[in-house]
Amino acid sequence: VAESLAARLPGTVTYVATLLTDDADAELTARIDRHQARRPSTWTTVGATADLPDQLRRVAGTVLLDSLGPWVALHQPDDAAVAELCEVLRNRDGDTVVVSDEVGMAVHPPTPAGRAFQDAMGTANERLAKVADETLLVVAGRVLRTAAVDVDAILRGHA
Repeated sequence: VAESLAARLPGTVTYVATLLTDDADAELTARIDRHQARRPSTWTTVGATADLPDQLRRVAGTVLLDSLGPWVALHQPDDAAVAELCEVLRNRDGDTVVVSDEVGMAVHPPTPAGRAFQDAMGTANERLAKVADETLLVVAGRVLRTAAVDVDAILRGHA
């Protein structure tokens, strides 16, 4: 879905990949190779850096950022880094399609590290959704548009 959206946006497309390959993991490397092979040859693929906000500032045209989860897991950005990412996304000249993991719908993590990651992803997703023009939830290849909810209106019976 994200690739289809990016392909329809204007300008060149830069695919910013956050998942790092591991030469010791042949299955993951093959999976990433298949993923890259299906993209248009006109797209540029770059690996995400630790300073993702600065990297995105320097990319012209359309960006497909895939995906936020590995970047959060690897770099464990603090609130300031997430706020900076939101600011950059809000002010980019080109369009940006961000793929992110919705980890709050999975099994509750049994470890403190897992729960910390789940919380960090939830916070990042919530903050990015607030600056997004549109948010979509993709489940089993089906796309649902999401919308901000006015809880006060619901409680007043006006929604």
